[in-house]
Amino acid sequence: MTLKIVSFSGKGGVGKSTLLVLMLKHILESKKYENILVIDADPDANIGDIIGEDVGFKQTVGGKMTALKEKIQKRQIPLEVSKDQIIESEVFDSLIELDDFDLLEMGRGEGEGCYCSVNNTLKRIIDILSKNYDIVLIDSPAGLEHFARRTGRDVTDLVIITDASKMGFHTIERIVEVTNEVHLDFKNILVIGNRFPEDMKSLLTERVENIKDDRVRFLGLLPNDEEISKMNLLEKNLLDISAENKFYKSAKELFTKII
Repeated sequence: MTLKIVSFSGKGGVGKSTLLVLMLKHILESKKYENILVIDADPDANIGDIIGEDVGFKQTVGGKMTALKEKIQKRQIPLEVSKDQIIESEVFDSLIELDDFDLLEMGRGEGEGCYCSVNNTLKRIIDILSKNYDIVLIDSPAGLEHFARRTGRDVTDLVIITDASKMGFHTIERIVEVTNEVHLDFKNILVIGNRFPEDMKSLLTERVENIKDDRVRFLGLLPNDEEISKMNLLEKNLLDISAENKFYKSAKELFTKII
């Protein structure tokens, strides 16, 4: 089976993490992929919260890199061991093995607002870890720096989520521009309107059609759903949502087109 890497992107607050977890649920139900890796590359580390998994900062790659930096400054690293070997070891140590899939939380970088170490390490992580999996799902950061630094270089399918806003539309266009500028060879760039009124569908489809890139296509719309919002507020595991939930059933139709 050819490795599939699906990355969810878009501006902040459009539901990237929620849709990733629902796609994960669909994959688990379909049993199409045996070995599944979820990479939470967003510094806010939302995936653990959504699936009810308490992940502390020290368990994240960012936490490991911060501790490693302190060791280097204190000269506590053996001279005979290369820095790359140590980083690779720390990344594998960050892997959280759950019952049905593995989770890697990137976390924040060293110092407030600095994610450089995390983003640079992610380039190597995808290459190293993906060889052991059939499918990898990535929750990408809201900022475009993620793409400008080529941290999505091996992604096969880029799913861009937008809400019904000018900012969301502009983010779609900027992401496509940046991926072309840094020569990221995504096979597909798929656009989903989330919490999107049906009577505004034409505004999104026309905007997508105007993007001059053969890889870009509109996938569909998803409405607002109170049950998902309630589960989030009550801190329930979104993987436990009913298979009969209308939003989930609609989302599955879109996910089937991807996997």
